[in-house]
Amino acid sequence: MTPIQPVILSGGSGTRLWPLSREQYPKQLLPLMGEESLLQTTALRMASYTGEVTLPIVVTNEDYRFITAEQFRQINCKFRALILEPAGRNTAPALTLAALQARQGDADPILLVMPADHVVRNTLAFGKAIEIGVPLAMERTVVTFGIVPDRPETGYGYLKLGGTSMAGEAHRLDRFVEKPDQDTAIQYMRSGKYLWNSGIFMIRATVWLDVLRHYAPVMCNACEAAFAKAQTDGDFFRVGREDFLSSPSESIDYAVMEPLTADPEALTTAMVVPMDAGWSDVGAWDA
Repeated sequence: MTPIQPVILSGGSGTRLWPLSREQYPKQLLPLMGEESLLQTTALRMASYTGEVTLPIVVTNEDYRFITAEQFRQINCKFRALILEPAGRNTAPALTLAALQARQGDADPILLVMPADHVVRNTLAFGKAIEIGVPLAMERTVVTFGIVPDRPETGYGYLKLGGTSMAGEAHRLDRFVEKPDQDTAIQYMRSGKYLWNSGIFMIRATVWLDVLRHYAPVMCNACEAAFAKAQTDGDFFRVGREDFLSSPSESIDYAVMEPLTADPEALTTAMVVPMDAGWSDVGAWDA
């Protein structure tokens, strides 16, 4: 069985939770929901998964390098690599750096991409969803995880479901839908055909690089050039600054997933695994 390579994206600034979350101390580093920080609980989340898991690759901002390394030390958790971005370029370039790191030695693991600033209260349900996603990712399918909505939420994007597979445990991803107004959110919830977009993905490293090169070649070239010029500094892996800064700043959804699902000749398919695991992105104080 191909091992899962956790990828923790931890470069966000969490400005909506100001003043507790600040530019130099963003929300993923804060213990908002318990004794551990959101980053620490993300690092420990895979304990409920029964398959093989490697040490995580963590991508964070240069400014957060010491506190990130210290928080891993506090929970006695090691990482495979701590990749430093010279400046934020959103999630797609961050994932690309992690995929290039994961490919070292010609490996091609399944990447489990997790933002560091989310809450998942039911880790057993989370582990079950991961188990469902693994055989799909093994077949070079892009897997995302949709949250079963419990209210007509206007603060999240949605995933529209297509046909089912795997005995109804996964769905073809029809398309991404932007944040709706209240009436539309009510319609989405009543239809049963829409899930919240969690921002959690599962994809083989080579598949990500292939689809990125196809849909966002400028970004792919910039990240590859930055990675080629990387230098190791103790625990830290610093990529080439100027090359990385030349990359467009785009999310995984915008750079790849939206064009992929809209492309009738797409390189691969996209599937959604429903997940009811007490998820929240803790995006604002009311959350």
